[in-house]
Amino acid sequence: MLPEQQEQLLGLLGAAVKAVAPEATPTLLLERPKVASHGDAATNVAMQIAKPLKRNPRELAQAIVDALLAQPGAAALLESAEVAGPGFINLRFAPAAKQAVIDAIRVRGADFGRAPSNGRKVMVEFVSANPTGPLHVGHARQAALGDAICRLFAASGWEVTREFYYNDAGNQIHNLAISVQARARGLGPDHPDFPADGYRGEYISDIAADYLARKTVKAADAEPVTASGDPDNLEDIRKFAVAYLRREQDLDLQAFDLKFDNYYLESSLYTSGRVEQTVQRLIASGHTYEQDGALWLRTTALGEGDDKDRVMRKSDGTYTYFVPDVAYHVTKWERGYTKAINIQGSDHHGTVARVRSGLQALNVGIPKGYPDYVLHKMVKVMRGGEEVKISKRAGSYVTMRDLIDWVGRDAVRYFLIQRRADTEFVFDIDLALKQTDENPVYYIQYAHARICSVLGQWGGDEAALARANTSLLTAERELLLLQRLAEFPSMVQAAANDLAPHHVAFWLKDCAADFHAYYNAERVLVDDAELKLARLALLAATRQVLANGLALLGVSAPQRM
Repeated sequence: MLPEQQEQLLGLLGAAVKAVAPEATPTLLLERPKVASHGDAATNVAMQIAKPLKRNPRELAQAIVDALLAQPGAAALLESAEVAGPGFINLRFAPAAKQAVIDAIRVRGADFGRAPSNGRKVMVEFVSANPTGPLHVGHARQAALGDAICRLFAASGWEVTREFYYNDAGNQIHNLAISVQARARGLGPDHPDFPADGYRGEYISDIAADYLARKTVKAADAEPVTASGDPDNLEDIRKFAVAYLRREQDLDLQAFDLKFDNYYLESSLYTSGRVEQTVQRLIASGHTYEQDGALWLRTTALGEGDDKDRVMRKSDGTYTYFVPDVAYHVTKWERGYTKAINIQGSDHHGTVARVRSGLQALNVGIPKGYPDYVLHKMVKVMRGGEEVKISKRAGSYVTMRDLIDWVGRDAVRYFLIQRRADTEFVFDIDLALKQTDENPVYYIQYAHARICSVLGQWGGDEAALARANTSLLTAERELLLLQRLAEFPSMVQAAANDLAPHHVAFWLKDCAADFHAYYNAERVLVDDAELKLARLALLAATRQVLANGLALLGVSAPQRM
């Protein structure tokens, strides 16, 4: 049932409840029954209000059903309503209500499932890798999750900004620089003088070679950097290596077809004085104290769930890593992003309460729980029944580009989205390459291509489908597919609200299954011209919604396979 139809039905149900029990104030919800034979939707409203009203729930449910069916407009939406079990009300939608989705999809096309602008904006920060090496499979999962969440929010009416935060300050950058310097001086990763905490991937040798060759590199949203070629100039090496790896990460993201709107440098928080300003504001707030030569923040008293107070400035005068994070999130708020979402690995779990506590301590109007977080678990890559751990390019981990090279961008995006972010995931390379219904990407894309093939066999003018008599679509599989298509807009909104793009992946697989089952049960290109046109209209609508859903995941909708 389309959202507008569902809203109308809830209005009729509310009026029926008011007629039967004027004093009741229930929460009206429609849920899809787990067993299809129980109907198209169910509500427990009678069971909600029976106890406070001291009435029998089944008798109350029957009274609500009678009042509902007696209302003008009910017949256009409902075929039947009946009481089941201890007081559930099972509803069956009228065929005409289900058939209406075809016209709605035809009129809205690629915008079916999209909401109008709500005038609000959201920032989604994701990937945000240290510029110390190629993007790995964990970054790939962030990229897939973050981009899909951005697409869901855009479809839900938000103005969306994608931001990449570069951690280009700190000890890891120093280790990168001395690793490149060692390679520039001819020291291999196994040499006893190679830095103990250095980076050993083959890409370090590539950076060193280009540095000695005095090459120029340019990363997105940055000025070009030309190498001096001097192996003794560590600062020049650092600048070149960071720019080189930022450029490499740009290429990784291009292969993933992902573009960011903003790149924000951690180093700019120091050079602009924002870190020091934030520390001074926290001291002035009265939420800090000195102990053992260090400056602490009373995070336990700020209501964000931290289990102990946190050091802000260590005894050697350097800041702990959550301090620039707080300063960075102040900039998000000041830039007008009243909603901000961070996609990070589950190893960042400890930073959530610290950052939120720091923002609360500043007392600048930022609400509790800001920003939102989606924490994902890491990915295990399997091939031939064995775990893949080594990349020639990176040395010790599988990269994003490895995955794309092995199975293609579509499979990488879909597979990394199809599970809840907080669950561990095994990326099966062999499965992602299969051209069978075991591979969900192939299964969904094949449904789209299959429809394109049927419409091509028909060869008619698709504009003629607007004249189709959809009331002829009464077969069981047709009605199931129609109902699935009508759920799409509500599913998109729920997936955005829950920060759960895996809902889209599940829905697409279910929709493809409904289509394949329908296609195998009913002939489309029948002799009856009217019925043929109606069924072709249903296929065209299904094709459109499959394409819309795949687009939300950044996955293509091929016409041939």
